[in-house]
Amino acid sequence: MRYGVITPVLTLLPHAHARWEADAGIAEVERIVVAADRLGYDHVTCSEHVAVPVDVAAVRGGRYWDPLATFGYLAARTERIRFATYVLVVGYHHPLAIAKRYGTLDQVSDGRLILGLGVGSLEPEFDLLGAPFADRGARADDAIRAVRASLSQRQPSYRGEHYEFGDVIVDPCAQQERVPIWIGGRTRRSLRRAVALADGWAPFGLDLAQVRSWLDAETLPDGFDVVLAPARPLDPSAEPGRAADEIGSLTEAGATIVDVRFVHHSVEHCIEQLAAMQAVEP
Repeated sequence: MRYGVITPVLTLLPHAHARWEADAGIAEVERIVVAADRLGYDHVTCSEHVAVPVDVAAVRGGRYWDPLATFGYLAARTERIRFATYVLVVGYHHPLAIAKRYGTLDQVSDGRLILGLGVGSLEPEFDLLGAPFADRGARADDAIRAVRASLSQRQPSYRGEHYEFGDVIVDPCAQQERVPIWIGGRTRRSLRRAVALADGWAPFGLDLAQVRSWLDAETLPDGFDVVLAPARPLDPSAEPGRAADEIGSLTEAGATIVDVRFVHHSVEHCIEQLAAMQAVEP
């Protein structure tokens, strides 16, 4: 089993973060990510919202560090751990902007980008950014195809329903010949989108029996990743048995990668939990 880390500090969800995270910054994040890199974790995550309305922030949270700047900084301080946008809202960006910005990040990180994409559901944010909302699903499908056609190509071209371009140079482009693309979401449509257009599915907020049922109904491509996370934070130092059971349940549901989050009361405690997780046998 490969483990990713839902990075503390970068996103604060109401009633779901540790008290110390509220006043923490990049120095604390760096310590955690460097430790995860040293311990062999697969990747760390960073999500995206640009401008969250105040009333919505009471439910979804208001802190979302920008993945591009954050991962660019962390890439210079790590050696092998990968960087997963979990998720980038595809409708907020032109596909060529994603190809250029995140292709550059793939170069900066020496080929360690995982591009997690989502359709998005926060209509007021779409409106603030001037992004179409009503047909966002169809637009996202076209954008994902355009991103795939562009990420690793210096001279990309694409013709689709919503996006069309050619005779352009995007330099630098991604270092990886095929940047892994994961699709986030909590609907069966998100799984079908992932199977058709991407390399993995990273759902959230779903019952594991539902996940297993949907996966069983699909023919998954070879090498397709299913990235699942436990419903509650793990405490491998104090409760290794429960952590093992949780990982076992996620594996049975179809996970090929587990994104872990921990009970932690400080930076030091978080790093201790990262180390303790390595000793857990599912």
